[in-house]
Amino acid sequence: MTGAAARPYHHGNLAEALVGAALEMAAEGGPDAVVLREVARRVGVSATAAYRHFTGQSDLMEAVKQAAMERLEQHLRHALDRSEPAAGLVALPGVERGSAQERGIRRLEGIGRAYFDFAVSQPGLFRCFCIGMPVPESQGVPVREAAAFGVLTEVLDELVTTGVLTAQRRAAGVDIALWSAVHGLAVLCLDGPLAELPRAEQYGMLTAVTDVVFHGLAGARS
Repeated sequence: MTGAAARPYHHGNLAEALVGAALEMAAEGGPDAVVLREVARRVGVSATAAYRHFTGQSDLMEAVKQAAMERLEQHLRHALDRSEPAAGLVALPGVERGSAQERGIRRLEGIGRAYFDFAVSQPGLFRCFCIGMPVPESQGVPVREAAAFGVLTEVLDELVTTGVLTAQRRAAGVDIALWSAVHGLAVLCLDGPLAELPRAEQYGMLTAVTDVVFHGLAGARS
């Protein structure tokens, strides 16, 4: 933490102000940096006032996780709006360049890179929403944190519409496979044996992962 001075709280939504301060602390030092009493101090209210909105540390951390997931969703949707093929990608077998199928696959690649980018550029927030990751609805369990995962769902649905994926293949856990590939690499690069590598090499590995994964998708139609 940077030890920022408390900001006097005058009016407005106190719960929102508390979550905002907690997000700042999480961005600085990850989930371990978020302490309810310190959050209250930063906002400029008593701990008693904070406890009127959050029953305890776990309640506050749930709100922080949700807010971090919303930040991730915004980051992924921004990537969709500006999605272009990344340099160094190899051609996809059986997919015509410039076709709707290729555009859909590249959009999927774009959100994969955006997910990884969020992890390495916002590690504190990334570690926050990794506390109890959501289970996709496709696995039969309701998802409270579906917003960010919903971006992946939407793009995969597009790939079914354009014929890249069959509905059967789509229902067979493709979403989990894709998520696992990028999320796993992100964790290895943040907290695992790849953490000491230069960032450029980490992104090179991401390109290798997406090449392998999307070649598999392109070949999944037969």
